[in-house]
Amino acid sequence: MQEVRRAGDRGHADHGWLSSYHSFSFAGYHDPEHVQFGPLRVINEDRVVPGAGFGTHGHRDMEILSYVLEGELAHRDSTGTSSTIRPGDVQRMSAGTGVMHSEFNASQERPVHFLQIWILPDRLGIAPGYEERRFEAAEKRGQLRLIASPDRAEGSVRIQQDARVYAGLLDGAERAHLDVGAGRRIYVHVARGQLAANDVKLGAGDALKLTDTPRVELRDGRDAEVLVFDLPGGE
Repeated sequence: MQEVRRAGDRGHADHGWLSSYHSFSFAGYHDPEHVQFGPLRVINEDRVVPGAGFGTHGHRDMEILSYVLEGELAHRDSTGTSSTIRPGDVQRMSAGTGVMHSEFNASQERPVHFLQIWILPDRLGIAPGYEERRFEAAEKRGQLRLIASPDRAEGSVRIQQDARVYAGLLDGAERAHLDVGAGRRIYVHVARGQLAANDVKLGAGDALKLTDTPRVELRDGRDAEVLVFDLPGGE
C-alpha cells in the first residue's frame, strides 16, 4: 500500500513570528486521517523570524528530534543543556518523566528553517536526556545516512523506539535505496527539492506512506533533501 501526503494538504499556522506546517494533527489542527503513522506522531516544518522563538514549555514521554535546514536554532532545557544547532546537526531530546525547554532563532538577522519530529517512545517514564550529532553533507550525498536509531548504530543518535531515521541528499543521477524488513512501514518526507520515491514524484513538503513494501527506491533528485522513517508495523 502507498499513500501520498501532499504539502498543500498539511495543516498550517501563521503566528507572525512563526510559520508552521503540520504533517500530522497538532495544536489547533486536527485531521482524524492524519494523527500519526505508527509511532511517528509529529513532523512540523517551522520557520522562525530572527530573534524569536518558543518560550519555556514542557514535554513528557516523547522522543523529539530537531533537524535544521537553514539558519541556527538555540536550545535550552531543564537538564542544564544549552546548545545551538545548524544544518547538518541532529538533536534528540527524550522528554521522559518531564522536561522544560525553550527554542529560539539564534540569529538576529536570518530566519531559521527546521523540522521538529516527535516519535512516541516504546516505554514511558524514562529519565529525560539530550544528545546531538553532526552529519556532514558528504555522508548523505547520494545515499541514506542513518541519523537516529534505538542502538546508536553507525554513530546515530539514540531514540527510545524500534524506529530508524535516515537522511539523504540527491541530485541528478544520484540514487539511494533502503531494504525494508517484513512487517515494517516507511514514511518518506521530502524536506526540500524534489525526487521520485518508488516512482512517485514528490516535491518539498510532500510525503509518501508505504506498507508491505520490500524496498524504497529514491531517484531523479533535484536539490533534494529527504528523511526516511523505518517504523514498526501494527496499528
